[in-house]
Amino acid sequence: MPVPDSIFSGSIPENYDRYMVPLIFEPYAADVARRAAALEPRRVLETAAGTGVVPRFLLPLLPAGSAYVATDLSAPMLDYAASVLPDPRLRWQTADAQDLPFDDGAFDLVLCQFGAMFFPDRRRAYREARRVLEPGGSFMFAVWDAIERNDFADEVGHALAAMFPADPPRFMARTPHGYHDVALIEQEVRDAGFTTVTIDTVTAQSVAPSALVAATAYCQGTPLRGEIEARDPVGPRGGDGAGSRRDRRPFRRRRGAGADPGARRHGLGLTRDGRTGDERRATSDERTFRLAALAQRPGGCAPPLDFPQPWESRQGLRGR
Repeated sequence: MPVPDSIFSGSIPENYDRYMVPLIFEPYAADVARRAAALEPRRVLETAAGTGVVPRFLLPLLPAGSAYVATDLSAPMLDYAASVLPDPRLRWQTADAQDLPFDDGAFDLVLCQFGAMFFPDRRRAYREARRVLEPGGSFMFAVWDAIERNDFADEVGHALAAMFPADPPRFMARTPHGYHDVALIEQEVRDAGFTTVTIDTVTAQSVAPSALVAATAYCQGTPLRGEIEARDPVGPRGGDGAGSRRDRRPFRRRRGAGADPGARRHGLGLTRDGRTGDERRATSDERTFRLAALAQRPGGCAPPLDFPQPWESRQGLRGR
């Protein structure tokens, strides 16, 4: 039976927060928090909040007396989030972004970082965001750009396609990186009733301390894990720490004529020169997403959003 793309349960929430969040989410959470704080919101709703990376950055920037409600469809994700971020201003609540349990006009800002791609009916979710916004309120959300512009995800996808050529796991390309068409995003947002739509592309650089960390993040911290286990229930064999024979196959894709043959490759075991993944850091050249800042509801006046030039950040694991 196919594994639903929205299932984040079992050990996935902990692995997601331990590996994926510092690897690729933190630079963008900081950026979203800065943009959101500029609006000086007092009643914030976040949908598809996951393990709560955005409030970690945004709560310290909010005005005194602000309230923050973080929701997600996955109770295990929220349970884990609540365990790592207790804050009296923050309420965790299980909710479907397509059917929000809140009154009309209850918030002045709705956020969604890397969640819209999972909504079965995005227009419905956007209409719900608009409904719970007060006049003049803002809806800000972020989605990943095409997988070809995101090296870690692209390389993991190619490695898994080589491991399972008859039925490659396609979760990353299908869902997280499957909603990047700017014209489609704008049209769906306008269809939901928003009048002012601004879309920006932000680029940051992600750095993993090893290829193994990057592989672990994607293969154990996302629903990709379910796709892999469905194809290979037994898993890696052997006690050498490098995984099964097919796990040792290095990535061999070149990023253009001038691509660095070392740092721009990431392996599920051994890097291209034969050293173990733990002995080399893996670097993703381009980690981009589309940021759609949707202000304002008709009948109000929201301050203009300042979109700077794309920035770059070398982001490693916590404690580095």
